[in-house]
Amino acid sequence: MRGKSYPGKMIMRTISAEAVTQAVKEMCIEANHYLASDMTASLDKSIETESSPLGKQILCQLKENLKIAGEDMIPICQDTGMAVFFVEIGGDVHVDGNLTDAINEGVRRGYTDGYLRKSVVGDPLVRVNTGDNTPAVIHYDIVEGDRLKITIAPKGFGSENMSRVFMLKPADGEEGVKNAILTAAKDAGPNACPPMVVGVGIGGTFEKCAILAKKALIRPVGEHNSIEWVSKMEEEMLERINATGIGPGGLGGNTTALAVNINTYPTHIAGLPVAVNICCHVNRHAVREL
Repeated sequence: MRGKSYPGKMIMRTISAEAVTQAVKEMCIEANHYLASDMTASLDKSIETESSPLGKQILCQLKENLKIAGEDMIPICQDTGMAVFFVEIGGDVHVDGNLTDAINEGVRRGYTDGYLRKSVVGDPLVRVNTGDNTPAVIHYDIVEGDRLKITIAPKGFGSENMSRVFMLKPADGEEGVKNAILTAAKDAGPNACPPMVVGVGIGGTFEKCAILAKKALIRPVGEHNSIEWVSKMEEEMLERINATGIGPGGLGGNTTALAVNINTYPTHIAGLPVAVNICCHVNRHAVREL
């Protein structure tokens, strides 16, 4: 729906808060029951290339689990995650209500109506469950245009707990970054439900590199960074992580990771922050554009 046009003034496109809530509800259910197409293709390819008979068997079992989840509407994993959102808001968009509240209401409805496990506690130390998986973690970006793009990435904590931030020195250089990525992957081992997807953020500040790493996880598997040196590092680190032999389920093989996605950002002359956000083999995500 569009708002009124006045001479010399920009036309704003209006989106109802209820439309946002309904979209988020559907995304919560979709992401937790159906594997994204890029992850499906990557898993299928890994079955063909896995050299370990046990590793291949585990990958086939994972695929069967995904098939059952989709057909019988059973969550892909019992840990249906904390709801993480990346929201791109066009400068010419107006939401007729509180956008954060609309998203949280969508999470509330999605996790309740979809019979998804509620995993959020209201205080990190008191630890009383909120009962509806809210509040969500929401990252906003203002972009050009009149569209609202919402990406959900439910994050289970088996893999989230294996993630790391390294505040390196500039002198640590490229090898220091590579060692940090490999260290995080090795330390994660079987705990991150491999084969994993490894999101990496390099640069910015303490919190910026972590957001970069989280956002890297929603980039389609197989799609490399457009910066040449970053793309080469992605390929190299995928090879090195798979050479660890951790394998599917941590029981050996050459498919420890399905992808290494790296994002970069300018940083301070005195720093080299690196975040490694590890995700399990389902790497759940779904997108809606309103």
